Parts: sequence; structure tokens; C-alpha cells
Amino acid sequence: MTTPYDKKCAILSDLWTNYKEDHEYADFFAFNDVGLPLAFVIEQKIVKSTPKAQVYVEQTFELLVDSLGLDPDDEFESIDEMLELQADSEDYDD
Repeated sequence: MTTPYDKKCAILSDLWTNYKEDHEYADFFAFNDVGLPLAFVIEQKIVKSTPKAQVYVEQTFELLVDSLGLDPDDEFESIDEMLELQADSEDYDD
């Protein structure tokens, strides 16, 4: 089962809000300069999502999952969970 769209918005919003100053993610933030703030304003109910907005959010989330080396078919609850899974995977690979 994959992560529902509203949860993707919440995860990306949390990432954008809490990690945008983290230099480790600078390239990701630079590349996703539309999808991340868009997910934030949708999640905060400042604007309503549209089909075009959903494309940006979905692409940004896919890039996040890929950059963390996670399974895109998994369902994620939070950015913290995703970062823990990434760390666990890196520990296992060592």
C-alpha cells in the first residue's frame, strides 16, 4: 500500500518546515522549490489542491523516497519514520 496523498502533503510540509536549513538536504530543496512549499500550503489548507498541484507534490514525494533509498510501495506516516528507515538501511548496509 502506498502513502495517501494527504499524508504525502503532511510529510513534505514537515520536511520543508523543519529541515529547510539542514545543509544535507540543500540540493533536494533547491530542486523541489515548487513541490515542497506547495505541499505545505495544501497541508495547511491555505489553498486547495488541484490536479496540476498534485503532479508536483507526487513527483516531489517520489524524489524524496528515491533519495532516501526507500521502497515506493511502502506506506509512510511521517518524515521521522522515513529518516529512521533510511538510517536503519544504512546501518544494515555497513
